[in-house]
Amino acid sequence: MKFSQPLVRARLLRRYKRFLADVDFGDGREVTAHCPNPGSMLGLSDPGSEVWLSPAPDGRKLPFGWELVRVGDHMVGINTAWPNRLAAEALAAGRIEPLRGYEASRREVAYGENSRIDLLLESPDRPPCYVEVKNVHLKRGGGAEFPDCVTKRGAKHLDELTAMVKAGNRAVMLYVVQRGDCDDFALAEDLDPAYAAAFDRAKRAGVEMLCYRCSISRDGIEIDRPLPITR
Repeated sequence: MKFSQPLVRARLLRRYKRFLADVDFGDGREVTAHCPNPGSMLGLSDPGSEVWLSPAPDGRKLPFGWELVRVGDHMVGINTAWPNRLAAEALAAGRIEPLRGYEASRREVAYGENSRIDLLLESPDRPPCYVEVKNVHLKRGGGAEFPDCVTKRGAKHLDELTAMVKAGNRAVMLYVVQRGDCDDFALAEDLDPAYAAAFDRAKRAGVEMLCYRCSISRDGIEIDRPLPITR
């Protein structure tokens, strides 16, 4: 995935009300940018951080959208709208080996209880494959972790994937790590024990767990390689 326009560098002043961030361009300009991330962004929203913004299309209320933040020597993607697109692109390119071989892929298909599956993979010679995609950017040590705050919705999705397996389908939870400085993946059980319990239930029932990290630059983001899950 390539950014449609060159990103603009700024310095983060503060992130607040979840979806707003004040930034300083270093030339006397300070603006409020859209923060496309409803999570806690633990470790990614420290004032003074170097951030990279995408110019907003005409007609948007805020002139910029926050895309990347520098943490040490690495860029981290914070836009939670991208993982579904990144996963779809990687599937089309055959970069997610366990999910190869399906003839068709559909996005946002209704299933479960008032939910939509991120990706539904289909072929006439095999059961449908329901793929739920989760954005990951938390790191507290050498590995990536999920979630970064309590997510009742995330636990609900795991239970719905479990129901798909019990109905004879294939179900996959795909964690997309929007950073390239992680060696493995684990659950942040201390931040959300209920999600960890739902993960264990789903895994025992046959839901497959996959994790892939991304390579990130100011030009774009793409899924790079799998990470081991150490739960």
